Amino acid sequence: MRKSCILMHISSLPSEYGIGKMGRHAFEFVNFLRKSETKCWQILPLSPTSYGDSPYQSFSVHAGNPYFIDFDILEADGLLEHHEFASYKWENDAEKVDYSIIYTNCYEVLRIAFSRFKASKCAEYKAFCTENKAWLDDYALFMALKDKNEGKAWYEWDEELAMHKAKAVSSAKKELKNEIAFYKFVQYEFSHQWAELKKYANDNGVEIIGDIPIYCALDSVEAWTMPKLFRFDKKHMPTAVAGCPPDDFSPKGQLWGNPLYDWEYHKKTGFEWWIDRIYAASKLYDIVRIDHFRGFESYYAIPYGNEDATVGEWEKGPNYELFRLAEEKLGRLNIIAEDLGFITPEVREMLDKCGYPGMKVLQFGFSDGKNEHLPHNFTTANCFAYTGTHDNETLNGWVSVMDKNSLKFAKKYLNVKKKSEIPMAVVRQAWASVAMVAAAQIQDFLDSPKSDRMNTPSTLGNNWQFRTQAEDFTPELAKKIKKLNRMYNR
Repeated sequence: MRKSCILMHISSLPSEYGIGKMGRHAFEFVNFLRKSETKCWQILPLSPTSYGDSPYQSFSVHAGNPYFIDFDILEADGLLEHHEFASYKWENDAEKVDYSIIYTNCYEVLRIAFSRFKASKCAEYKAFCTENKAWLDDYALFMALKDKNEGKAWYEWDEELAMHKAKAVSSAKKELKNEIAFYKFVQYEFSHQWAELKKYANDNGVEIIGDIPIYCALDSVEAWTMPKLFRFDKKHMPTAVAGCPPDDFSPKGQLWGNPLYDWEYHKKTGFEWWIDRIYAASKLYDIVRIDHFRGFESYYAIPYGNEDATVGEWEKGPNYELFRLAEEKLGRLNIIAEDLGFITPEVREMLDKCGYPGMKVLQFGFSDGKNEHLPHNFTTANCFAYTGTHDNETLNGWVSVMDKNSLKFAKKYLNVKKKSEIPMAVVRQAWASVAMVAAAQIQDFLDSPKSDRMNTPSTLGNNWQFRTQAEDFTPELAKKIKKLNRMYNR
């Protein structure tokens, strides 16, 4: 079945509280998708954000982002009074998320709600804590310790705690009992609200596409509590970190800084941690996009401490074996492979064995007629065709920086005369393609300028801030997208 998709993270939803939440506006966006006959809503990782506010650098691979918890729902549940959250200042700019404001105020409000929560009388809460014990206990302690240590990374704590020594950990659990309970409450509320939103989406014929970042952050509960998963030295610090080698777009490469996995250890465990992670994501989302999928075939290792990615080498990953074992245990997986970047014949072979749909990004295509990202070169319907991803320009922004030759080629290919006609023509090409799913950022339907770009890779600041307004989602826009979907049988 041919489908269409709109890519917009929860953070970009309309909100009176500085950042998108899982309340009224999220449900109204599902209504908008239903009216426009759009079958998929793609979001970014739901994880808590850390350094740089990126959802791809998180304190935990399992926890949900507290910023997305809706205050109005907490009010309806008797945990907040309206003035307790409405009186705060939540934004400096209605079109941008200000994470410093959110960070300061959000937790203050959630602590008020926690003070009224009766954990002992809530059977759902007890069940949640039991079901998620494998990650929740460690995460709640980790966050409580971060608060106690003024937000410092775990490797800057006292040595006994940093090295996760049993005696120090046991003592911290007793000392921080109330703080640990707070962070469990936050995760319970997140899980409860997300389950309601996802159910509403599914009941209205909308599937949620979610994201697994391939790597964990160095400052994460996983790196602190499970050092064996990573290529760490005796002091639990990385020997090498992740990134990408230099190319035409990044002369010094991309230094992500995430710790690399000790794949030999994972193999000995039957990839248990990874299979558990995939299983958890399959419960959270309807379709799972795995970021940097090529990294499972081979990955770029940069010596820890280097200032850029100019020095590094490719090393072999687990390849198809991980996914073979995952499907053996979990059944056929509904996965999208983010197969962008430096793709070798070995990576293609792994993708073929897995059989997962890959990605085509039309913005990458307008160089010449042989480019694989142009729709006439799609060799299979088993792919997702994107006008652009969260790492790309808005279509308007992309057109504004096109070089002369690419612009000339695009006009000819798209059969348009004006530069201003290119964005919508690109959307039509994606929708007309053989791809099983055609996807576009919401910015590309809102005619958003360059300044509304979600993320510019390898940069800090001004990322992940894009927001929509309630008035953006008009009946006229829903009708326009519906016509597009019907025109191209999506």
